[in-house]
Amino acid sequence: MSEQTAALDTSSPPKKAPALSNTTGSNNDLASIFQCPVCLDYALPPILQCQRGHLVCRSCHSKLTSCPTCRGPLGSIRNLAMEKVANFVLFPCRYACLGCEITLPHTEKVDHEEVCEFRLYSCPCPGTLCKWQGTVDAIMPHLTNMHEYITTIEGEDIIFLATSINLVGAFDWVMIQSCFDVHFMIVLQKQEDRNGGQQFFAVVQLVGTRKEAENFAYRLELKSNRRRLTWEATPLSIHDDIAKAIKNRDCLIFDANTALLFAENGDLSIGVVIDMC
Repeated sequence: MSEQTAALDTSSPPKKAPALSNTTGSNNDLASIFQCPVCLDYALPPILQCQRGHLVCRSCHSKLTSCPTCRGPLGSIRNLAMEKVANFVLFPCRYACLGCEITLPHTEKVDHEEVCEFRLYSCPCPGTLCKWQGTVDAIMPHLTNMHEYITTIEGEDIIFLATSINLVGAFDWVMIQSCFDVHFMIVLQKQEDRNGGQQFFAVVQLVGTRKEAENFAYRLELKSNRRRLTWEATPLSIHDDIAKAIKNRDCLIFDANTALLFAENGDLSIGVVIDMC
């Protein structure tokens, strides 16, 4: 379907538009007009509508074939009038129901929600069926209290020990490294490939935001008998999916034969160094 545009003159902003957010009540009423009927978040510019004018957010629009309100054709019609109004509205954070009281322009909403203190995270521990969710500050207490097998080591330069790597099947080894007043989760994962072989994937994740992760670099190193295998990268953040990084092969990767070159009595030692950039 060809893209259509709602007919509207947007050459100059409405003269009285700034008054729309003068009071909390009127601002909240206006923000509610932008609410997506599917996810209940807000339809933010570029704003799309169906042929009858019903709004839907971009995320939901990409998953729908008909309007969730009138069931008519969805199309790709831009509502330029609502986009203009959106510039004068302060939108609540999507985590307002969890206690966030911040309202902000739509241009700042996504960045704020990325680091909002009320945002909930799933348990980052791989290889478990843990259904826990909590704020970023509650992650470490959860890991230490509910996943007691995870060892925490202090220091910028440590040894991560994975025991019994020769066991058949998929396994995860996890350790917490604490340094620079923050915590890093080190994960070594063993998977079987399509040919029945085994591959190992190692990665480091900061219990913090992407912006905070950019302040650090990590190095993973296998050493034995004049052999050395090294991987250096920026840590993942708690917002990043370890499984996705492994799928994209954005981590230290080695096969079972390589692991045997560095293992001793079935145990594999990996040097982990965290540097502040």
